[in-house]
Amino acid sequence: MEGFFLNCIKSFQMVKKYILSIDAGTTSSRAILFNKKAEVIEIAQYEFNQFFPKEGWVEHDAIEIWNTQLKAVKDVINKSKIDPNEIDSIGITNQRETTIIWDKQTGKPVYNAIVWQDRRTASFCDELIEKNKTSLIQQKTGLVIDAYFSGTKIKWILDNNQDLRERANDNQLLFGTVDTWLIWNLTNGKTHITDPSNASRTLLYNIKDDNWDKELLELFDVPLNILPKVVDSSSISTNIDEEILGVEIPISGIAGDQQAALFGQLCINEGDIKNTYGTGCFCMMNTGENFVMSKNKMLSTIAWRINGEITYALEGSVFVAGALIQWLRDQLGIIKSSPEVEELAKTVNDNGGLTFVPALSGLAAPYWDPYVQGTIFGITRGTENGHIARAALESIALRTRDIVVEMEKDAGIKFKDLKVDGGASNNNLLMQIQANLLNTNVVRPKTTETTALGVAFLAGLATGFWKDISDLKKLWIEDMSFHPDTSFKSNDIIELWQNRINRLLKVNE
Repeated sequence: MEGFFLNCIKSFQMVKKYILSIDAGTTSSRAILFNKKAEVIEIAQYEFNQFFPKEGWVEHDAIEIWNTQLKAVKDVINKSKIDPNEIDSIGITNQRETTIIWDKQTGKPVYNAIVWQDRRTASFCDELIEKNKTSLIQQKTGLVIDAYFSGTKIKWILDNNQDLRERANDNQLLFGTVDTWLIWNLTNGKTHITDPSNASRTLLYNIKDDNWDKELLELFDVPLNILPKVVDSSSISTNIDEEILGVEIPISGIAGDQQAALFGQLCINEGDIKNTYGTGCFCMMNTGENFVMSKNKMLSTIAWRINGEITYALEGSVFVAGALIQWLRDQLGIIKSSPEVEELAKTVNDNGGLTFVPALSGLAAPYWDPYVQGTIFGITRGTENGHIARAALESIALRTRDIVVEMEKDAGIKFKDLKVDGGASNNNLLMQIQANLLNTNVVRPKTTETTALGVAFLAGLATGFWKDISDLKKLWIEDMSFHPDTSFKSNDIIELWQNRINRLLKVNE
């Protein structure tokens, strides 16, 4: 007890110099330490296993996620040689729709985490569409009916085992997206929470009423008692248990990865837009206090909730972006590391007539076809690895263009600038192709770790580490801007893309 009080005194006296961001991604667990200038002090990252039990199924080991994440956190502290008492607070951002259910008493998952990319519930989604539930769900959640979201995944786990269904009804199980799972472990099972940005991706959350929706819970047969409490995205919600790092540290920022990136890009005004190039590609536009119902198959979602006030956003998702480059590396073996794709693509002057449709996990917005498969059009005996690499990069940019075009229709404006972030945004060739195909300036910040930075901002605002938004604006610095190249044959590439993807979708009908 004496040691506890001494630690408390030490923590109180120690100057708070850092924010620790936990960035729980789809392929890796990362921890990033930021100072008050929003500079990255240290990063640690550990990949974890991807499991593919059946075609279209994607799973993670939730225990492995926790273990790798804890290892990353401890590594960052050890490598930076800081005192944990110097950490002001912790922000947590995460792959959003991935679904974990665990035993409330033992803390053991009852099934592998079902990843957002997983398509096993596509047939149930078809049933909901046939029962004319599309409008009901969109009006309440802002989402389309798709296997992408958590609700159908929860139902599948509970329906797949009668014992689990009974245990859920008997208040023995807990559900969470990865943020909730990590917070539960960081607090040694004391805290079961999420924020509205993550809750809004479950198909169970009414984003107008800002609450779990009774009618939707009944539709998906999900008991309310397994769901987490929903807290502000920026608030001192709980503290990590002292046993974890030897000191209690507030958890004061929680946000889904794309919403965090939106905040990290300081897209805080209505109409601001960003695109994140990660495992998938995620384009998001701030719509302010207005819940804009998309007429063009975009998603309406909650960006964040601060001081009880909700900010909404429109979003379009590409399921496969960076994952396509990983496929070139791991399955085709034409590159040894992901950064090599840029140099390989530069070995040719154009795509050689190729069009790559990157539907390795179906197609998301604006097509929403879970069954279509990846296809390369235009292969000839003259096709080289460089052509495949270039067509792959173009496909990422073309899928982003698909979304931006529809989002502009919803917003009623032509965007002047697209802020970009994520690992693949460091690929200069891809960013230039993106500017060309959109005929829009593409702006990359100096810190491309905007997902982690965004949740750090949310955490630091809650504690007073940063005073207000004006403080944050001083910290956002442009790295490079890519301007459209008029000599680039954008129209030819776009026309070929539209013809070929429409042909593919028609075959798939």
